[in-house]
Amino acid sequence: MKRTENTLAIIKPDAVSAGQSGAILAMIEKAGLRIRAMKMIRLSKRQGEQFYAVHRERAFYDGLVAFMTEGPVVVVALEGENAVARWREAMGATNPANAAEGTVRKMFATSIERNCAHGSDSRENADTEITFFFSTSELA
Repeated sequence: MKRTENTLAIIKPDAVSAGQSGAILAMIEKAGLRIRAMKMIRLSKRQGEQFYAVHRERAFYDGLVAFMTEGPVVVVALEGENAVARWREAMGATNPANAAEGTVRKMFATSIERNCAHGSDSRENADTEITFFFSTSELA
């Protein structure tokens, strides 16, 4: 069933610092997703902790927050048919070694920890994540 939905993409600090944002944005559009809003920001430690709070009890939490706050990120609100699944497919597996050829992570990620992109894992989380970064007036 086709339905229009929203999702959030984050181009992580490793990809931003490597100058890969434009190529990743082009891949987003090639995947048939429309950019509704986009901005480059630098997450504070508090914002990183809040955004990744769901992982607070996991061993990788502190490292993830440190990584996500080490430099600017590009946050992008996306829209399209089956947007959550479509963006996750375009990103590829979390571990770039397992990612399919031609996916964002296969092309740009250097490790499972520094995997260059984030994508919402459900429609519900997409809505929560988009409102974390964007006000209603910012969404085109």
